[in-house]
Amino acid sequence: MLLLHDPRCAGYGSSMRPEQPARVTRTADHLRATHPDWEWRVPDPALATDTALLLAHTPAHLKRLVQPRDFDADTPWFPGIADHARRSVAAALAAVQHALKVRTPVFSLMRPPGHHATAGTAMGFCYLNQIAIAALHARRVLGAKRVAVWDFDAHHGNGTESILHAATSAVDGPDAGALLFTSVHQHPGYPGTGTHDLGPLTRNWPVAPRTPRAQHMEALRASLEIVIAFAPDLLLVSAGFDAYARDPITAMTLERDDFATLGRWLAEVRARHAIPAAALLEGGYSEDLPLLVEAFLTAWENPAPTNR
Repeated sequence: MLLLHDPRCAGYGSSMRPEQPARVTRTADHLRATHPDWEWRVPDPALATDTALLLAHTPAHLKRLVQPRDFDADTPWFPGIADHARRSVAAALAAVQHALKVRTPVFSLMRPPGHHATAGTAMGFCYLNQIAIAALHARRVLGAKRVAVWDFDAHHGNGTESILHAATSAVDGPDAGALLFTSVHQHPGYPGTGTHDLGPLTRNWPVAPRTPRAQHMEALRASLEIVIAFAPDLLLVSAGFDAYARDPITAMTLERDDFATLGRWLAEVRARHAIPAAALLEGGYSEDLPLLVEAFLTAWENPAPTNR
């Protein structure tokens, strides 16, 4: 297991906010202690060039990131936030390179998250959409013909959806028909999008608050089956852990074992279908986040036998 982590990602924010530095510091400390054999690597920030960012974002958005004004109540401006967001992008790009070349599990343990950021707007704790950038970079620069994004965060990845849907829907564009987005998320819930599919390559599974675990897992499995049928050259995972039953800002019911199941499914995708994958941390605000991430990664690396 390779973990991409830059300790500087904890250099902004406040313990008074759900998206706080302790999310990654506690998780990194826990994983280093429990899995001393795992490899850690600091991604090169130089990977996050303007050219890479402009695959998904507008020039105006890059200029806005350095202006000292809050974006919204959930997404304040912090000194150096553009650099922090670029480091998250760099980790995502390094993860893609590793997945395509080495084809072993890789996880980006970084903040800020990214899946709410649209082409021109920062929102929902997200400033740059690293998974959308990574998907487009894999397609246009690294030669992956088909790329899928599987988003199991409790919140709909509206930014990823809008960026990738626009790219894959452009009939004469370079990504027409080559990008799949799937999301399983709480609805009603922030940001209020993802209530229906936008076509065969933009698929959504809205799940009502407090839906029983088994039913939620059925939706997750259905979404993954769509990914497998798409037969991508690369699978990117928006790995949010806020569907956990004790997450403070959602009303969902998954337990630690369910995240281990998601990891086993990814291992199955690699073993049975030869699809390389990279996962990026999105949400997850419970104090149990280190345990949830560990369960997911451990099962992904060394899956126990399962019938599903």
